[in-house]
Amino acid sequence: MQLGIINKLKINRITPPGAFLEDLQGNEVLLPTKYLTEDMELDSEVSVFIMKDSENRIVATTETPHLLLGGFNYLRIAEVNPYGAFADWGLDKDLFVPFREQLHKVYIDEKYLFVLKYDHETDRLFGSMKIKKSLDPCLNDITGEEVELLICEKSDLGVNVIVNNRHGGLIYHQDFNKPLERGERTVGFVSKVREDGKLDIRFEPLTFEKYDLATEDLLEKLRVEKTIYLTDNSSPEDIREYMGMSKKTFKQAIGKLYRYRKIALFPDRIEFIEK
Repeated sequence: MQLGIINKLKINRITPPGAFLEDLQGNEVLLPTKYLTEDMELDSEVSVFIMKDSENRIVATTETPHLLLGGFNYLRIAEVNPYGAFADWGLDKDLFVPFREQLHKVYIDEKYLFVLKYDHETDRLFGSMKIKKSLDPCLNDITGEEVELLICEKSDLGVNVIVNNRHGGLIYHQDFNKPLERGERTVGFVSKVREDGKLDIRFEPLTFEKYDLATEDLLEKLRVEKTIYLTDNSSPEDIREYMGMSKKTFKQAIGKLYRYRKIALFPDRIEFIEK
């Protein structure tokens, strides 16, 4: 079992303090009585969040916090003391935010953006405001894909967002015409994957007029020839000779056309879909 995520565990035994849940390795954790329901019985599976209680004991809860391990969300500060701050993340025990993980002074009842992290040395979960270090660059071409967004702070260029709970992104001022509240969750579309792995986001689906030249070239060739006897498994030499582009670029173009149902893929060919 792992701290900070939803674990699916089996009820091994039920006692007055609660049900003891067991993972595949035989490790046990207590699910306190207050979380038990009538349908929970021996050997049934239960989905629980694993954390540490106030006495540093591993414990399970059927409640779901406002963020899971590696996830991001805006949380309200419930307490500040000489050891750090505590944020309300939807569970009985507030989330500890050490001073070293704060980018600036925080105030009770104010909301700030946090990521949930795990300290291997102390075997504890903690909140951190060091968001940039926890975001991954996007290494794949996902142009045109629909993505989940967490609206963050405004900047000179627009509004920063976290994309698919993983990547950093930006919605430019000219690409939205409605108020965006930080902490709001919504969906958008990737308009560009930048060289640094950050994403440009729009609220409207992309049209093919906004696609790159390679995708347009492939689409035009398919409109004329209807069928091309190339696939993403074809040799780089055959692709370059026939299409005049690298295999990587060819595969990216195929992906974009396939997502928008412009082509049908077969083991030995690609066919244009007439509409």
